[in-house]
Amino acid sequence: MTGSTPVSDAVSLLGQVIADPMAPRQAVVGAPGGFGKTRLLHDLAAAWERAGVTVLNPWRPAETTGEQVMLADDAHLLDPARLADLLAYAERPDSRIVVAYRPWPRPEGLSALIDLLRRSRRPVTLPALTTTQIHDRLARAVPEPSAELVAVVAAQTGGVPRFVTRVADALTPADAAAGRVPVAALTPFAADLDELDHDLRTLLLAVEAGAGLSFDLVAALLERDAETVAGLVDAGRATGLLADDGTLVPLARQAIAALGPIGHRIDVRQRLAALQLARGGPVLPLVRPLLRAVTDGAGLVPGAAGAGLSHSGLGHVYEAAGEEALGDDPELAARLFAAAAGAGRITATRRALATALAGDLDEASRLADQALAAGTPEQRAEAAYVAAAVLTQRGQTAQAAALYQWSTSAVAAGFGAVGLIGLGRLAEAQKLDLSGSGEPPTSLSAAAALMARGMTESVSGTPTGALSALFQATTMIEPSGATVLLPDSPAALGATVALHSSDLDTADALLARAVRASTGGALLADRHRLLQSWVLMMRGRVTEAQQSEGAAVAGRHGRDQLLASALQIGLSRRSSDLVGLRSAWPDACHALIGQPVDLFTLLPLGELAVAAARLGEQHRVAGHLAEADLLLAGLGDPVLWSAPLRWSRLHAAILADDHDAALRHAQTLSGMRGFSPYVEAVADAALQWLDVLADRADPDAVVAAARGLSTLGLVGDGARLVGQAAIRTSDRKAMTLLLDCARALQERTAGPREAAPAAGIRSRAAEGGPQLLSEREREVAALVLDGLTYKQVAERLYLSAKTVEHHMARIRQRLGATDRQELLTRLRALIGSGDDR
Repeated sequence: MTGSTPVSDAVSLLGQVIADPMAPRQAVVGAPGGFGKTRLLHDLAAAWERAGVTVLNPWRPAETTGEQVMLADDAHLLDPARLADLLAYAERPDSRIVVAYRPWPRPEGLSALIDLLRRSRRPVTLPALTTTQIHDRLARAVPEPSAELVAVVAAQTGGVPRFVTRVADALTPADAAAGRVPVAALTPFAADLDELDHDLRTLLLAVEAGAGLSFDLVAALLERDAETVAGLVDAGRATGLLADDGTLVPLARQAIAALGPIGHRIDVRQRLAALQLARGGPVLPLVRPLLRAVTDGAGLVPGAAGAGLSHSGLGHVYEAAGEEALGDDPELAARLFAAAAGAGRITATRRALATALAGDLDEASRLADQALAAGTPEQRAEAAYVAAAVLTQRGQTAQAAALYQWSTSAVAAGFGAVGLIGLGRLAEAQKLDLSGSGEPPTSLSAAAALMARGMTESVSGTPTGALSALFQATTMIEPSGATVLLPDSPAALGATVALHSSDLDTADALLARAVRASTGGALLADRHRLLQSWVLMMRGRVTEAQQSEGAAVAGRHGRDQLLASALQIGLSRRSSDLVGLRSAWPDACHALIGQPVDLFTLLPLGELAVAAARLGEQHRVAGHLAEADLLLAGLGDPVLWSAPLRWSRLHAAILADDHDAALRHAQTLSGMRGFSPYVEAVADAALQWLDVLADRADPDAVVAAARGLSTLGLVGDGARLVGQAAIRTSDRKAMTLLLDCARALQERTAGPREAAPAAGIRSRAAEGGPQLLSEREREVAALVLDGLTYKQVAERLYLSAKTVEHHMARIRQRLGATDRQELLTRLRALIGSGDDR
């Protein structure tokens, strides 16, 4: 056993009694409850009784003759008369006496007794158990307790012997294996709490609630003076539940939270919160557990839950706590605002705001409608703002713009202008007063104005001007993080503009900042991740995009559902996954039907137009494309927004073998030259596509156009152009040039994740015996095993379909397969199935 000097003093006392029980002996033992005073006295009594010494206590008449010893436990509870008797007994030179006491209370006469006994021997103190001692006690319950379990028990019990014993008594093998303190260890604390007087229990409940040892706050709670509170703190320490630093021992805190009378606990928290609010201090730490306490107590104390949350005098406390929670935990804020409403406060608007920030659009819309119908003018204006933000998330930009126009603040005007421009109503947007008519400027109103300016620049200025304004707005809104409800973030708008001009690095930078700052909270988190995945897709990094958080469609709503569906369609198309494309198509069509056309839906619309042509479903997007044409025409066909859609429609026309439409879109793109590097690149590539389709392509011109696309990050688009040109040419020299370019571009898009399958195939070949197939034949075979057609394999590897067919014929001959089924079976045995890869 390892121990400190005080422990050695206790062991030394017991050893001296055992060695010479007849010698005079005087000692005093002081420690809080639970530290083993009674156990020490019991061991001393046993040693003296074995030697024939009569053990007396203050309540037993001292009429016996012969050798005697006086053992007084809990001397702090003795009345002055009994303490006087003990003092007189201790003054006898041949007396044997040991007195144990808690540090509090100190009745009259106890100090004199302690002082007298200290003259013979320094006080024996009983410190907390060491980890070695805790290990030994736990080993009585389970064999070989782990170091992790010992550390957990030491932290939870503070080493208080009584608490460690309670854990050991309740410990099961399952708890020991999990390294946790058993819940059953809390049960014995019920008796401890029952023994406390009301004021001391109130003090401990206040400490558990987070009041600490703020004497003035606790004094106000108890309606006692500071001196009385100081005495109660000493009493709390004397129980062993409260540590020397004024904190509760963790296990005791859990016990008080679980076993303290639920009504008393809730009352303490409510009154503390009210007092804290009156002092101007934060109330959320005090109020947050109330919701949990009420929920936990609902099944235990009839009526407690309702009473806890509907206290008529505490609505303002719940409301203040809700405001504090709004930025970090909007869902909690919404619950607190609901509690405030139950206590008579009008909080529908703030609940709507919190609920929207938490991402629950249905409930936010319902609450906002309530406030719009029955609120004060100020509440209705705020409710209109919330409702407009929700409508924007659902893609209902027109209705959102109308609500923003109805709400007269500068912030609403800015966001309203963004919506109107998105709808093609630039003249109306320019009439809105973004100054706020005398309102004090805020970072939010300034950001909204910059967003409006950025959108205006996007349709009537330059991409640089638009991105500059939106970048400034992103910087301005960042400090607000998740605390501000936004219909869209300036980062998402900026990324959308950047994607339309293929400025992928800027899009990445804006979105990364928004994600780091949690701009817009949960409501916009999905949009930021979706756009990040879209950037990956445009770069040609298909596998990374598929595995990113933004790739899932489930759980999204409105415009984000459309964006997610189009992303899934785009990824399936780029990976030649026709099965996945067909599977995702119905959901994408449903998402498209539910969304009106505005500038913010053009990106997914273009992707769906290409997929529709691939599937022969052009009628599914024809109406939306016509609406897009009208929208863009109303804005004067702004190049930034028009060019990407034209580029997508060119590809759709190519897939549909509609040469007239392809020519029309290529000519339109050529007419936009000079606007930006992106337009120059796609215009050049569009003309090369026409030449490729007409079998008159100049290989050098095709390579130049592909590299122009690649320079902008559109590596996949460039690779497809040269790959198709290579497939269609019969000139071996030209084919070699084009294929070399295609492979170089493909290597740029293939990161570690894309390269892994091929590496796996090579690895298995190395382990599996002789190389029956060449590297190229293995690549072709692997893709055929994955279910791709010869045409799809040719597109993936930048070969002709005829070349793929020749490869497969040679593979069949080498493997000696007589039919396709036997061929596939032998290939799976040789290089593994698609599932294995």
